[in-house]
Amino acid sequence: MKILAVCGEGIGTSVLLKMNADRVLKRLGIDALVEATDIDTANATRDAQIFLTTAGLEDRLVKGPAEIIAIEKVFDLEELSDKLSAALL
Repeated sequence: MKILAVCGEGIGTSVLLKMNADRVLKRLGIDALVEATDIDTANATRDAQIFLTTAGLEDRLVKGPAEIIAIEKVFDLEELSDKLSAALL
């Protein structure tokens, strides 16, 4: 499974989302590759199952095969866990 953590430039918020997603997925026992990237790269990608982004950026992602999960609070591991669990379990 491939998850893309997405922000505008792919070097700030996406890296935080990636680190937190890795932590949450480990706790959930889910094996997934999580990569940090920018919006343009995400929109050109067709092999990801989930786009993980912050609220407000989800409208800039192209609707396609990947489910888009918008996170309100980047450091809220419970929110991230709830939303990833709902999508993956």
